[in-house]
Amino acid sequence: MASTSDIRNGLCIKFNHDIYKIIEFLHVKPGKGPAFVRTKLKSLTNGKVLDNTFSAGHKIDDVRVETHKFQFLYPEGDQYHFMHVETYEQISLHKDILDAPDLLKEGENVMVIWNTETDAPLSVDMPASVVLVVTYAEPGVKGNTATNATKPAKVETGASVNVPLFINEGDKIKIDTATGHYMERVKE
Repeated sequence: MASTSDIRNGLCIKFNHDIYKIIEFLHVKPGKGPAFVRTKLKSLTNGKVLDNTFSAGHKIDDVRVETHKFQFLYPEGDQYHFMHVETYEQISLHKDILDAPDLLKEGENVMVIWNTETDAPLSVDMPASVVLVVTYAEPGVKGNTATNATKPAKVETGASVNVPLFINEGDKIKIDTATGHYMERVKE
């Protein structure tokens, strides 16, 4: 058992007969009344995100988890195949367990969170950002924009990302995996 003082990003807890991962939290101490912790929880079984408030000192049921490094091999329908980088054991996970499967490139390393009680994978943590090559982008027209104009572009994994007008086919771009937004152009 843990308490609200142990809450941190990435902590997995049992809540409402499900396993949730804490995405965000904020300790609040109002001038009047007791302190509380505002959290944003993501279900590891169905991916739904909910907001919840715990009162200070509330006991929470934490789940013992381990993280293992896996390499993404290939997609096959709704199944994504991974290989453990140390034991070379292969597993296949359903598309729903991944946060951003359309940004996953073959050979990319990810961290898979395992529930040690049931020995089952709970979620896949992607790197904070990925570098992908733009395979298709419409040409941008100068002069008819105000500020921060964007256009859709397709990247090598098939995902569509809004990018600034100066991005062309063949450019490498860095994409934030949490939001799926363009971050910067990568020069080599």
